[in-house]
Amino acid sequence: MNIQEMRAGDADSVLTIYREGIATGHATFETEPPDWAGFDAKRLKSPRLVSEIDGSIVGWAAASSVSDRCVYGGVAEGTVYVSASARGQGVGKALLLAFIEAAEATGIWTLNAGIFVENTASIRLHEACGYRMVGTRKALGKMTFGPMAGQWRDVALMEYRSQTVGVD
Repeated sequence: MNIQEMRAGDADSVLTIYREGIATGHATFETEPPDWAGFDAKRLKSPRLVSEIDGSIVGWAAASSVSDRCVYGGVAEGTVYVSASARGQGVGKALLLAFIEAAEATGIWTLNAGIFVENTASIRLHEACGYRMVGTRKALGKMTFGPMAGQWRDVALMEYRSQTVGVD
């Protein structure tokens, strides 16, 4: 497995993996991935990583700003997606650990993750990579598609706090 910086040329693979995650009904409230311009506009320029196996992209991770206020400049929301064909093979853990390291290298001291409470595999993955459960946001949004369409979804709020960045 190779983990590297995401490039614009990775767009089709990244959006395909995003679409696979959306289709599960347990990854996001989004119903469709944006086009590449929309994806690019909503995320920080760094860190953005992809994971490759045998030359094919099988996962991606990217950060989004949580606020435009300067005091939150080191706080971001991290997102990790793994292709259906590569789930359960350690891709998520390797990618998330590399993502945390890349985030810290850019000065990010806190990473947030919002995960549907039913997505226990993702919750366990984040815990294994040093995230802690902050709480549950009850009935955060109403699902419009998938196996839980029409239901209000609870979202676990998890947090990774750097032990080296932003520590004085």
